[in-house]
Amino acid sequence: MLVPPVAGWLAADQLAHPPRRPMQDYHLEFLSDPAAHGVVLKSFVCADGTPCLVCEPDPKGVLGKRGQVIREQLTQKGLTLPAPGSVVGSLMLVHGRRGRKEDYLLVAERFCAVGFRCILLDLPAHGEHPGVTACFGVKEGHLPAMALKEAAAKFGFNSEPAGIMGMSMGGAVSIRAAVEKDAPWRAAVLVSTFDSLDHVVLHQTSNWMGDWLGSAWSRITGWFYQRQAHVEISDANSIALVPGLKCPVLVAHGISDRVIPVECGRRLYAALPSSIEKRWIEIPGADHDNVLITDFPIYAEMAEWMLRHVPQ
Repeated sequence: MLVPPVAGWLAADQLAHPPRRPMQDYHLEFLSDPAAHGVVLKSFVCADGTPCLVCEPDPKGVLGKRGQVIREQLTQKGLTLPAPGSVVGSLMLVHGRRGRKEDYLLVAERFCAVGFRCILLDLPAHGEHPGVTACFGVKEGHLPAMALKEAAAKFGFNSEPAGIMGMSMGGAVSIRAAVEKDAPWRAAVLVSTFDSLDHVVLHQTSNWMGDWLGSAWSRITGWFYQRQAHVEISDANSIALVPGLKCPVLVAHGISDRVIPVECGRRLYAALPSSIEKRWIEIPGADHDNVLITDFPIYAEMAEWMLRHVPQ
């Protein structure tokens, strides 16, 4: 029975200390010429060391190709859009496990094209963040509001109105951020987000080793993770938090997600309070890694949700 302990330690280490994703060629291309994407970029580091990017619409009204597409899609849906180059609010974009803030530059290009300023941050153990441990929202829930507040103070803009969007682990962080006292978020979008981390770990280990060994592997992984991250895997429990959400929430999930099964998203959505406006979207054919790059117009759906709920 040496395999489950060794496998559990390795799995826990991957959770607590995921390999950092290096800068990609498309990141460097975007950073070298943000004007070609219709945006202006500003970088800063929060007081606690969290690296951030602020991505704003080009004040000249220039649009990149992705910006042109999303404006056309929203116009076809009958929306009246802000003039290109204008800002009607801010969006915090929160990456997933093994991601980094630059992964969301192309997402920000689209949101900027319809009038939003976007703030992108590196979570602990990701990108250039000095933190070395990922806690799946348990210890990171304060970071989005902190980054928004510090960006507004540094660059002289109003921190409200604001919305938050997160994918996978970033969705769990976004839920924590949205239930915090005095949270500034007027709307949230959660993409491919888990209901509870222990459900996801059990799903993965059972797929690899069957139900019996998978259950043992899952428990051992949790034991090692607690010792590495100093939080319990069971503490990363979004489904216990979402009843406390007060802003409108859109939940989107890929039908073919093999990392976080669509059932996890459905359970999360079902737990949302009936008192808020909410929407569920299933993305046909989408797995975990391609959920934002299928033919389904998910960006138009997310942008419409934010435009309806964030601006004053």
